[in-house]
Amino acid sequence: MSALFKVLLPGAVAAGALALSGCSMLHLGPKHPPAPATVVPPATPLLPQPKATHRFEVDPNSDLVGYVQKTIVGKDDTLPDIARRFDVGYEEMLMANPGVDPWLPGVGREVVVPTQFILPAAPHVGVVVNVAEMRIFYYPPHKKGEPETVYTHPIGIGKVGWKTPEGTTKIISRQKDPIWTVPKSVRAEHQENGEELPAQVPAGPDNPLGQYMFRLGWPSYLIHGTNKPYGVGMRSSHGCMRLYPEDIAVFFDLVPIGTKVTVVNQPYVFGWRDGTMYMQAYTVMEDDSRNWSKDRKRLLAKLLRPKQRGTLAQHDDEIDWQRVGDLAHSPRALPVPVTGSSEGVDAVIAQGMLVENKLPEGSNWDGQSGLLVDEKTFNDLLNGRDKAPVGMP
Repeated sequence: MSALFKVLLPGAVAAGALALSGCSMLHLGPKHPPAPATVVPPATPLLPQPKATHRFEVDPNSDLVGYVQKTIVGKDDTLPDIARRFDVGYEEMLMANPGVDPWLPGVGREVVVPTQFILPAAPHVGVVVNVAEMRIFYYPPHKKGEPETVYTHPIGIGKVGWKTPEGTTKIISRQKDPIWTVPKSVRAEHQENGEELPAQVPAGPDNPLGQYMFRLGWPSYLIHGTNKPYGVGMRSSHGCMRLYPEDIAVFFDLVPIGTKVTVVNQPYVFGWRDGTMYMQAYTVMEDDSRNWSKDRKRLLAKLLRPKQRGTLAQHDDEIDWQRVGDLAHSPRALPVPVTGSSEGVDAVIAQGMLVENKLPEGSNWDGQSGLLVDEKTFNDLLNGRDKAPVGMP
């Protein structure tokens, strides 16, 4: 190698390196852009867990108990599923959510759970049933100075032609695992449809009385459980009052023989809280003989307790009778203010508590047993085509 080449070689190498460096400096960025930063969505706020709404302490200065809830429809939910989960009835759930398909309510939809109640206008003694509301209330005895409590659950009542009687009676006996003696009238009805019912149905899963039964002073009428919980909250019986299996099990140990039973028919229930009058409207039963459209105001006054009537007379000019009429025309099964400047049903719903769609803490149900049925079987019950082997008491 010549001396000149030896001298020039380091310079050439340096120049080449500089040239390469210059080429690299012409690039505005790396050949491969960096991976985009991962965007972490904000955490979904946790909803409060619902609590059971079947037992309340009664405020002596209020006629209302409970609170309105809302929840989000899950993947496989129907409205009857949510009703059972939250211990409300089928009709209550439909009224609170007009226009919502009970079998396809829509995943992710927010629905109202009507778990606030105005106590019916009846003495707070023993068992009180409001057939229009399809709900039972029980006031246990309490000592003076102790808080008054009330238990409430949805019920199924007599269908058209088999009306549940109204008035006062008492519980005369109770029985676990009862045998159902099928009334001749029920057997005759099924014979007309080509079905033969046995004279008696033994205890077990086919017995429509369920596992627990209270016999009333009215012959042939009972308060009992059911082997078909999807009939609770509807007019689906032959006059008896039926509860969800989990609710009648608690009542069986709670309600003693001799307890007074008062059955009323109050499609519109009124009550006061914090100086405001509320109205809770339900559908008037089709066999209700009262003409509600002709003289609603006079009939409404008859639904009030004597003390409430006096208060009503003092505040008549404060009552929003237009709102009363609107609620009566389109019942929503929710207590809504009808005095003062308070907003209506939409405001009540907006103020409701949004909770997790899960079994409430303290529920009587385990969330698994006696699950509901498919839409066809349910509709057969609604249309009186129930093909169960023993009929419906």
